Amino acid sequence: MPSLDDDHPGTRIREQRRLARLTQRALAARTPFSYSLLNQVECGARPATADFVAAIAQALKIDVTTLTGQPYLTELQRDRLAELVRPIREALDLYDLGTNPDLTVRPAAVLVAEADRLCEKVRATHLRSAARMLPGVIAELTHAAWSTPSTPLWRALSSTYRTAHDVAVKLGYYDLSTVALDRMAWAAERASDPCLSAVRQYMRALVYFREGEYVIGQRLIASGHSIVGQAATTRESLVVTGQLHLGGSVICARARNEAAVNRHIGEARDIAERTRDASDVHWLSFGPANVRLHTMSAAVEMNQFDEALKQARAMRLPASMAVSRRTHFLIEWARAEMETGHTERALKHLMEARRTAPEQTRYHPGTRETIRGLVHLSRHTPETLGHMASWVGM
Repeated sequence: MPSLDDDHPGTRIREQRRLARLTQRALAARTPFSYSLLNQVECGARPATADFVAAIAQALKIDVTTLTGQPYLTELQRDRLAELVRPIREALDLYDLGTNPDLTVRPAAVLVAEADRLCEKVRATHLRSAARMLPGVIAELTHAAWSTPSTPLWRALSSTYRTAHDVAVKLGYYDLSTVALDRMAWAAERASDPCLSAVRQYMRALVYFREGEYVIGQRLIASGHSIVGQAATTRESLVVTGQLHLGGSVICARARNEAAVNRHIGEARDIAERTRDASDVHWLSFGPANVRLHTMSAAVEMNQFDEALKQARAMRLPASMAVSRRTHFLIEWARAEMETGHTERALKHLMEARRTAPEQTRYHPGTRETIRGLVHLSRHTPETLGHMASWVGM
């Protein structure tokens, strides 16, 4: 049987369980999962899925990142990405300092365009480039918004905070992502933009989704609907409403509420038929294709892997689909293939994800757990799989 290193969620679960002075049976009793599965995850015979890790973290009253080991600092340092995080953290701290007389600031129109350019870079998974640009743009927009306040400037500043959240999440800095979302709310309030505020609630809901707090996640989705309901009915507000429904669908799927999943997907599908492809609105990738992707994601979250696989194999993504969204789909597809015993196809999709967006794939926790599962399903580890495991730091 092939083996990997001992630094994986299973060993961390065992350590935290022992610190809490719980037996495996006692911990399993606090979750929806069986003692047998917990035993297998702790010894490394089964991968720790995102919903399993979230349930264990909630039962132990610890952060999910304590169990996943994020951020993956060794790999970040090797890729020289960790050094880009501190300037972002410092830039987020400038929000209430007003103007900076020592700063040379570009014209407002240029800064607004730069905020959009940053969103575009993240969707294209150019994380290094976005992380490098971000602190300077935040500093300039902070100065400009304080010196000559206007809705476009506050909106652009809110957008850069949203980009900081996106970068932090993709690199595994969840504490930083929470700070960024707080700043996003602060700027969106000054922009008097209910759509931006609703987008922020959508992102907050996904933070709680990762932590296994599904009730809070659903409340945040409901709050987002209430906020966007204050806006006039426009294409923008319809898109934000539709994206809130998509977020609600995966949260309800993780909570095993299939009726609510179907309701959210149905509402999102109806809106997408009206808006068609709306990837230009708040960079949300909303449209019929994204509805199909979330339908498949919901099936994965409910462990309906045969159904998810059927949908994935029939999926035809438009060329305009954001690289980040396409890569997430490939990682989920790989998991569905692995869970149904199609190991070669699972590895193929992970390799395609790596070619498509190497940084995103390398730091995605789903990549690691699918690789771990493939290793344990293989009698002899194929050379390609060994290379993938080494590449992600396993």
